[in-house]
Amino acid sequence: MNTPAPATSDRTRTNTGSFATIQPHLEITGDLGPRYEEILTPEALEFLGDLHDRFAGTRHDLLATRLRKRVDASNGRDPEFLTETAHIRRDPSWHVAGAGPGLVDRRVEITGPTDRKMAINALNSGAKVWLADQEDATSPTWANVIEGQITLFDQVRGQLSFETPEGKKYAVTGDATGATPTIVMRPRGWHLVEKNLTFVDRANRRMNASGSLVDFGLYLFHNAKRLIEGGSGPYFYLPKLESHLEARLWDDIFSHSEDRLGIDYGTIRATVLIETIQAAFEMEEILYELRDHCAGLNAGRWDYIFSIIKTFRARGRRFVFPDRKQITMTVPIMRAYTELLVSTCHRRRAYAIGGMSAFIPNRRDPEVTARALSQVAEDKKREAGDGFDGTWVAHPGLITTAQAEFDRVLGNKPNQLDRTRDDVRVTAAELLDVESIGGEITAAGVRGNISIGLRYIESWLRGVGAAAIDNLMEDAATAEISRSQIWQWVHENSVTAEGIRIDEDWIAEQVDEVFGGLQRTPGDRFDDALEVFRASALEPEFPTFLTVGAYVRYL
Repeated sequence: MNTPAPATSDRTRTNTGSFATIQPHLEITGDLGPRYEEILTPEALEFLGDLHDRFAGTRHDLLATRLRKRVDASNGRDPEFLTETAHIRRDPSWHVAGAGPGLVDRRVEITGPTDRKMAINALNSGAKVWLADQEDATSPTWANVIEGQITLFDQVRGQLSFETPEGKKYAVTGDATGATPTIVMRPRGWHLVEKNLTFVDRANRRMNASGSLVDFGLYLFHNAKRLIEGGSGPYFYLPKLESHLEARLWDDIFSHSEDRLGIDYGTIRATVLIETIQAAFEMEEILYELRDHCAGLNAGRWDYIFSIIKTFRARGRRFVFPDRKQITMTVPIMRAYTELLVSTCHRRRAYAIGGMSAFIPNRRDPEVTARALSQVAEDKKREAGDGFDGTWVAHPGLITTAQAEFDRVLGNKPNQLDRTRDDVRVTAAELLDVESIGGEITAAGVRGNISIGLRYIESWLRGVGAAAIDNLMEDAATAEISRSQIWQWVHENSVTAEGIRIDEDWIAEQVDEVFGGLQRTPGDRFDDALEVFRASALEPEFPTFLTVGAYVRYL
């Protein structure tokens, strides 16, 4: 049943002399399920309305700036270290607030969606931090958005449990000592909207709410004070930032929210994902803008690769990537990115958190599990050796392996902020050196991208945002890589190692063959997934994010 929208006449009107304004507010347009009213309270909606009234306009301006920069990049203008903020980079005196209570030791963080079963598994995993993901690992169905908030609401109050239809019960018990990970919640990125909530501004104009403000606002409003009382705090991962001005917006939101809710200034702490090529050139400025609310940066490797492909997709062959599996973290362009991140963080006393290896164990296949553990150990050994203070895993079965590599380097220390990596000197050219990857495009790589794209999109359309596919954990970022590589290879007239010209006709044949070989089940969403994949990979216009159009049309 839909909640009726409040009539304008019920709202406070102000006559300015030339026109009347109304009190800005949010209206619920989605259906209400069980317990939704505990999250979508009048007070919480009032708080969200205030956030939109104050900050939605700046959000729109910054999204417009993104578009202008994207056009500049397509016309040949490369990102660069900003001259107008050089004084910030040269000033050695400032540093960030750093770890809040419960964030001092971050050596292993587990990521995952906020559905109740997955949440309980993460909370019982033994990780130091749980990244409660409302973004790339969550398909943003209305149910996932609000029921994810209910999951977090219950965990903060010590009442989270789950029972399957078959009667199997899950409870939060923590690790062997009873400890549970500190929650760091990731809201949706600035580009995403929440179509089940409508913001009505002072001029009575209606627009979809910001997914970022909805996710952040609901979690903060309901849980901040209880988290503080419990010895932790309201902590956030900020995704897909493209500039320090976007970080400044988040800092303004944090400061206003703390004041509005009666929380001490600086209580909110954010870790920013550096997962766009634009943000890589503004790491230090991003830290500076958030310095009183900042805990660190994270190397979001998969979105970072997607961002480079997207930004330079039509800039010639020197920006063409090989098969995805050949884009390892040891190639020069990725080494430049991660080493710059560590040195930037530690110079400012910020934590540097490593990325997620996509390999996952398979309890039914010991060989696959052994290979996954070996790959993860190698990845985490490199990160710990480079100076990272912690890392991500996507599966509880990887925590022991990942932690062992960080234990060897950290010992009893919670971090290695003292390793300032003064030896690191990274140039703009090194951050843009796609050719350094080498490698090749293969017919198997093309088909693999098509297969992963179709299968992940189908999962996402069913409401499952983190999917195990071919023993890898795939989320929206890896699906974006898959479809954007197909688009780039076609438009750059690429040729496979086998000598096959990658043109629209050949790709269409491969899509048909892969689609025809998929295992179908009653009620699956593969027909819709095919439409989404074709629209995002095979059309002349390149959608900035495949999830934006798919969300509007299918969820």
